[in-house]
Amino acid sequence: MSAAIRQYLVITGNYWAFTLTDGALRMLVVLHFHQLGYSPLAIALLFIFYEFFGVVTNLVGGYLGARMGLNRTMNIGLFLQIVALAMLAVPAAMLTVPWVMAAQALSGIAKDLNKMSAKSGIKLLVPDEQQGTLYKWVAILTGSKNTLKGVGFFLGGVLLMAAGFQGAVVTMALALGLVWLASLFLLKQELGKSKAKPKFRDMLSKSRAINVLSAARMFLFGARDVWFVVALPVYLHTVFGWDFWKVGGFMATWIIGYGFVQTIAPRLTGNMEGTQPAVLWAAALALVPAAIAVGLSAGWSPQIVVIGGLLLFGVLFAVNSSLHSYLIVSYARGDGVSLDVGFYYMSNAAGRLLGTILSGWVYQVWGLEACLWISSGLVAMASVLSVLLPERRPVTA
Repeated sequence: MSAAIRQYLVITGNYWAFTLTDGALRMLVVLHFHQLGYSPLAIALLFIFYEFFGVVTNLVGGYLGARMGLNRTMNIGLFLQIVALAMLAVPAAMLTVPWVMAAQALSGIAKDLNKMSAKSGIKLLVPDEQQGTLYKWVAILTGSKNTLKGVGFFLGGVLLMAAGFQGAVVTMALALGLVWLASLFLLKQELGKSKAKPKFRDMLSKSRAINVLSAARMFLFGARDVWFVVALPVYLHTVFGWDFWKVGGFMATWIIGYGFVQTIAPRLTGNMEGTQPAVLWAAALALVPAAIAVGLSAGWSPQIVVIGGLLLFGVLFAVNSSLHSYLIVSYARGDGVSLDVGFYYMSNAAGRLLGTILSGWVYQVWGLEACLWISSGLVAMASVLSVLLPERRPVTA
């Protein structure tokens, strides 16, 4: 086994372990506070700091990765997640909303340090001329992460039933602690450390391609979360009459399927020559939420329209997301890769934050159809921006 593959496996293993705890923690918080009588919108607001600090962390984290090395930023991310889990292991009386929001903020910082480090690290393990291999490795890492996040949703529910809230977070903290200790010894030193010490102003990308792709990414993820984060779960619960477990189980299954499609995206998109794949896949995605909104307005069966539309949306969104994840790693410079990747995922986090806020507000005032029309418009913006991306040469394995 080559050194590059060994490092890829360590990075992927770290990312998988973190993602399991991230998905499980989200479900634990949702279920626990639902049991305490919080409304779905109030529960969603617990995650605002989680998303907000993702914007800050990706920007600053890319700078830290270039100066300190990606091995250190990845290990810091794992450690901060352990601290966040430990914060939630306090007695129930101390689990106030500000305390949980603070723990979620720390978890958000940890998640984005871990993700930025993982995505940046792969760039350094694959020769630049092997773009096909790079696309496949990024797709596998991205898709498996989302599949495991869905598994983490199930894990959170199981742990809550088996060990209670405190027992669940303590169990995850201990397990992640073992992963962290192993990572300290196995992850290559100085991975991704820039030869030239970057200055703080270097955090903002000077690359036109990365700026355009980052803007498209912001609109893409805002389009998903504007109806997926708050509006959809509340709609399934109130309009379809699904109980909370059915809502959580369905969304976990959706995420698992979404992650699987991401892993096979290179087979679906084929040759990456030119900018057409990013433009056309985004344009196709923009039609789906608009079609769902039209179907609901026409009085068609909401179960068929929403569930069928959501499945199609998941497939197309997974391809778009995987395609974007490859493009950023491909466009990023080799020296100081984390600066470019961090800037890009800052835009990703900004889109998620925007979508989360809009999801609760727009649904509460105008309903699901309004969320869907906004989603369609945001994806259309991503498609238009993708026209400005530079031409790509065909990928080779």
